[in-house]
Amino acid sequence: MAPDRHIFTAFDRDLEAVQAMIMKMGGMVETAILDAGQALETRDDELAAMVRANDSAIDAVEQQVNEEVARIIALRQPNTTDLRTVLTVLKIAGNLERIGDYAKNMGKRSTALAQMPQVAGAAGSIRRMAKAVELMLKDALDAYIHRDAELATDVRDRDQEVDQMYNALFREFLTHMMEDPRNITACMHLHFIAKNIERMGDHITSIAEQVIYLVTGQMPSDLRPKGDRTSFIQAPEGN
Repeated sequence: MAPDRHIFTAFDRDLEAVQAMIMKMGGMVETAILDAGQALETRDDELAAMVRANDSAIDAVEQQVNEEVARIIALRQPNTTDLRTVLTVLKIAGNLERIGDYAKNMGKRSTALAQMPQVAGAAGSIRRMAKAVELMLKDALDAYIHRDAELATDVRDRDQEVDQMYNALFREFLTHMMEDPRNITACMHLHFIAKNIERMGDHITSIAEQVIYLVTGQMPSDLRPKGDRTSFIQAPEGN
């Protein structure tokens, strides 16, 4: 009986360590989202540069998670339930890394936008959208830590609100471009930033769905409602 207890305790200890990495990574990504939104609205090139530079630290934590998960699987040989937990950690880390990439992209475009005339009200609207996404991420991570499927479902549902915010911004940018062709370049940058944030919402929704799967053993059976009506225009995925 003692050896089994030793293995179980060791697995729990390893899992706690890797979950701590996930929460650290999540906090870094939350900060990146908020800082990217602030850098855009305040035209703070130094802050935008910091967001871009900090992405490598987010990537480094993801690499740590990947290595630790591989070690746990090889050393602890987790049972089916424990393996589901470990694989959920891996998928959450991957989603967080992509969200960090989108924040970095925001920082890049914010630097370009700082050299152009401002589009009235656009930066503030984007920052509010970024804040909504950051709150979704915070709740998704809380749902993971507390194994709260109900909160995860709420996060999943809120992605539709982010899509609606994106649709409204898309229409707003089209109006600005039609009214004054000099706004076209700036509005294209702003559109891609808004699309980056909308994609963040999709990755956060994926995290929420992983939490639901972890708690219930099943992925949500219903198709996730999508409010994005502009999917025919694709934002580049580059880092």
